[in-house]
Amino acid sequence: MYFEKVKAALAQQFELDPETITLDTNLIDDLGADSLDVVELIMSLEDEFGIAISDEDAAQLYTVGRIVEYLDKLQ
Repeated sequence: MYFEKVKAALAQQFELDPETITLDTNLIDDLGADSLDVVELIMSLEDEFGIAISDEDAAQLYTVGRIVEYLDKLQ
């Protein structure tokens, strides 16, 4: 469930085909995200799931897999 939503958010933000995004996709290395892109993604995840992500946690969310694991742990 989380993977599909995260994948859709990234595909929209970076104008990519969602099928190119995997759990191993690195936001910076693979998608070319800069710090503003990461902040926008974190904000969209917070809005989508009604959560707050600390700066310390956000710094660890650099792959799609880590984001999905983080969201799973919150439930």
